[in-house]
Amino acid sequence: MGKSKKKRYNESLLPRNLLQWKKAGIIYLMMAPALILMIIYKYVPMAGGLMIMFKDYRITRGIFASDWCGLKNVIDLFTHPFFPFVMGNTVIISLLKLIFGFPGPILLAMMLNEVRHSTVKRIYQTTYYLPHFISWIVIANLLFAFFAPSSGALSPIFQRLGIHYDPLMTASQYRSFLVITDIWKEIGWSSIIYLAAISSIDPTLYEAAIVDGANKYHLLRHVTFAGLIPTIMTMLLLRVGHILNAGFDQIFVLQNSMVYMVSEILDTFTYKVGFQQGNYAMGTVAGLFKSIIGLVMILAVNKIAEKLDTRVI
Repeated sequence: MGKSKKKRYNESLLPRNLLQWKKAGIIYLMMAPALILMIIYKYVPMAGGLMIMFKDYRITRGIFASDWCGLKNVIDLFTHPFFPFVMGNTVIISLLKLIFGFPGPILLAMMLNEVRHSTVKRIYQTTYYLPHFISWIVIANLLFAFFAPSSGALSPIFQRLGIHYDPLMTASQYRSFLVITDIWKEIGWSSIIYLAAISSIDPTLYEAAIVDGANKYHLLRHVTFAGLIPTIMTMLLLRVGHILNAGFDQIFVLQNSMVYMVSEILDTFTYKVGFQQGNYAMGTVAGLFKSIIGLVMILAVNKIAEKLDTRVI
């Protein structure tokens, strides 16, 4: 009797599951063209590009006609005499931007949220967002116009004050200058998602905290910041995935021979080796290496976030 009931129960579920599968199948069918295009234009070229790693690639012969060379390109990259200091610069600059640049948008979003006058708030937001839309080429020209050692607009002021500040030509000042200019350019744009997260916090939480005697500091710490923690962890996870992206555009336009030893990063190195010297295979190896490091960092930070999720507040 129990078996027959169980059989009838399973049979009664079967049409319902088929119906759900058919409904989902329509959605999958709608997604199929985009999925096919992604496979053709993303994953197929990716497979061909990764094949360059194991070939003595010649652009005139193409990927498939080039000779196989095994792990020679991988060995050449990791045994290159400039690779250690290139990796060191990449990690140092990336960590500096992460440590000093990541908290900035969070603090800016919390401060903008406290501005009650809507017109003033819009002015502030527009002012902070604007640098994001300016190309690093334009910004580099402006920075050289202001900080050039002899002809810069600010150079006479520094000289009269007795301050030696030449960040574009002094190695000891160059990295901090990169971090400061990167924060100035991106802080407003990066704060948008935190402002959106703050707007989704339940207003009754603020009212309840005020009733309990919370002051402004307590509201910012235990309501606003606590409500931002899931978004902060998500953004940190995404940021760590690009830990070896130290900012190719910025460094490429601001780099010069005086600061080469502290500014040469993996991206600029592979650009010069790949495009200027024609060694495209080494550039492919470097790109895959960055992707692997990013994947490992994402998995590691994700595990840490899972363990800290219940204790972070």
